[in-house]
Amino acid sequence: MVLKKGVEQLLAAARAKIEEIPAAAALPFRDDESVQIVDIRDVRELNRDGMIPGALHAPRGMLEFWVDPASPYHREVFASGKKFIFYCASGWRSALATEALQDMGLAPVAHIEGGFAAWKEAGGPVVARPRKGE
Repeated sequence: MVLKKGVEQLLAAARAKIEEIPAAAALPFRDDESVQIVDIRDVRELNRDGMIPGALHAPRGMLEFWVDPASPYHREVFASGKKFIFYCASGWRSALATEALQDMGLAPVAHIEGGFAAWKEAGGPVVARPRKGE
């Protein structure tokens, strides 16, 4: 099979358009009330590996629906006017997601370069995923 664009081309195009924040530079944003860090990983990844304290979990498969005010799945947090910083495990999904949301008009947006793995390597705190009712 020959694709018009492979993952490498998609990632290169996204990274040329979006803001990438190195993990060490992203650490202070965790305490910034004008910023919402958003974890787009699968719930199984959160259960297994934990997440950044204070991060909002917004599954990648629902992200555009949660952002769009015309969607029946819209989440008000995405209309808050905050800066949104997305992350996934390695920064691939979050780069593509950030590009898509930026194209939709959500601003300001960025993603953590290297994802959750880079966050942990930079000494960023990690907590267990909160369970419903906790």
